[in-house]
Amino acid sequence: MYIKNSTQENKIFHNRAIIAWFLMLLFLSLIFARMYYLQVIQHQDYITKSEENSIKILPLPPTRGLIYDRNGVLLAENRISYSLEIIPEKLTEKLDHILDKLKNIIVIEESDITRFKKQSRQKRQFNSIPLRHRLTEGEVARFSVQRHHFAGVEIQSNQSRYYPLGATGVHAIGYVGRINERELKRIDKSNYLGSNYIGKLGIEKYYEKQLHGQTGFQKVETNVKGHIIRVLERTSPIAGKNLYLNLDIELQKYTEEILSKHRSALVVIDPKTSGVLVLASMPYYDPNLFVNGISYKDYNALRDSPERPLYNRAIRGQYPPGSTIKAFVGLAGLEHGVRTKYSRTWCRGWYSLKGQSHRYRDWKKRGHGSVNFHSSLEQSCDVYYYDLAHDLGIDRLNKFMKRFSFGKKTGIDITGELGGLMPSREWKRRRYNKHWYPGETVITGIGQGYMLATPLQLAVATTTLSNHGKFKQPRMVFAMDDPKSNEMSIISPIIQKTIHLKRQDFWKTAIGGMRAVVHSRRGTANKVGRGSRYRFAGKTGTAQVITIKQSETYNARRLKKKFHDHALFVAFAPLKNPRLAISVIVENGGGGSSTAAPIAKKVMDHYLLRK
Repeated sequence: MYIKNSTQENKIFHNRAIIAWFLMLLFLSLIFARMYYLQVIQHQDYITKSEENSIKILPLPPTRGLIYDRNGVLLAENRISYSLEIIPEKLTEKLDHILDKLKNIIVIEESDITRFKKQSRQKRQFNSIPLRHRLTEGEVARFSVQRHHFAGVEIQSNQSRYYPLGATGVHAIGYVGRINERELKRIDKSNYLGSNYIGKLGIEKYYEKQLHGQTGFQKVETNVKGHIIRVLERTSPIAGKNLYLNLDIELQKYTEEILSKHRSALVVIDPKTSGVLVLASMPYYDPNLFVNGISYKDYNALRDSPERPLYNRAIRGQYPPGSTIKAFVGLAGLEHGVRTKYSRTWCRGWYSLKGQSHRYRDWKKRGHGSVNFHSSLEQSCDVYYYDLAHDLGIDRLNKFMKRFSFGKKTGIDITGELGGLMPSREWKRRRYNKHWYPGETVITGIGQGYMLATPLQLAVATTTLSNHGKFKQPRMVFAMDDPKSNEMSIISPIIQKTIHLKRQDFWKTAIGGMRAVVHSRRGTANKVGRGSRYRFAGKTGTAQVITIKQSETYNARRLKKKFHDHALFVAFAPLKNPRLAISVIVENGGGGSSTAAPIAKKVMDHYLLRK
């Protein structure tokens, strides 16, 4: 029989009550301690986070500077366009479902989706990512009606680069494109917040810092939906500087029309200012395709084209300069005392080194007879320069030619220039670990063998010759306009050096020979000089693409077009007080006198006679 023990039960109840009260006080103490920690100790941190929920710092991207030609023709501008952008973190549905719904309202290509997903891996959280650029007004209107169904999807208005003349001058101007992952690592990220574009090629890239400007910021208060209620603070952006080029876009357009049927390049420089009036490379392409991301189809078509439209032949095309360098080789002979202007060489149609049977052929099979420096230029006698180069030696020839910027970059203010090649003993030993042979010097004398030059280098060298040795750095930009101060700063021509020869009349001798090329009866380009309303100096050139055996004769009809010789021509005009120096190359164009010279003459006529 169980006997109830009230005293024992009361004792147990009392103990349990004490424990319960102790635990309750302990938990209350912990709660109060936590509240004190959050509200007192961490007060400032949570106040800041609370403000961040309602106050945001938004970047204000600057307006990119405009680009004009020398006459004020607009070459690169900014246009307002509308883009559809998504903030992935704010989506309330799966991305694929959202994309399917959007396709019913606006046109979205697979390339747009691919680009969006690629950029989403590079962007920071809560940053919007463009899905479609350049929406039509109809697409904007249709989305606006359905906007409440798409959380995290917005239409943004922004400035987009536009090139009103399309492909004209693209190899000089370049283009902008979307900032890629590699570029993000080297740019000042704080100055590119809110900016999607950066210069990729040409002037757009070289002058990126000046064109881009300085990003501004504004502190805004937003509601729970992220919409701006009011602006609390604002630092205005600083617009990029406007650039004025030396480029004459009307002459550029005319030149490109003439060159349109050829793979070719042409450069025109004003000898007085060193300003580049024309920098043409054909074929070309529309830079507007690249601004907002070119489609795979369009890019593959450009990249895989056998005509190589993306290749800037004017500053990157490295070709054997052929006979266009003979005036400079002849000057080297005069300067080093190896020849005088009266020295004569007998040309019988070929040249051989002493003790060797190999014949270095002249373009004229029967030879030119007795020639001096003047007549060798006039008739483009190869034998004269074979013999002269051998007597000079490659070391002296190399050093002299480099004074005219052969074998090194000219320093032009656009990106991508290559320096060509002026060979030497040391270069061959370093490159091939082989000795230099006398026969290699011989063919260097007529711009063949290892020697390579760009059309820009030939134009710069011709400009230096027309200026009697004053070497000026070629310039694309002649002025900058600062929108903030509304002041224009002129970029003066830079005379980097002056080539001093032992006698000043050496210049006149070389120029006289080049004058005879176009104005004498026996000149190799006398057809283009015949009937000219002004006097000028020029030199033709033909560069071999393939080697012809001793027992064979070059016959273009038997060869594929890609094996035909390159055609070259350099000139400056007028003869007194030159206003332009020009170089032109036509790939696989045949003879310089028949193909390249007539093109150059048309360009010179258009510039000198159009007014």
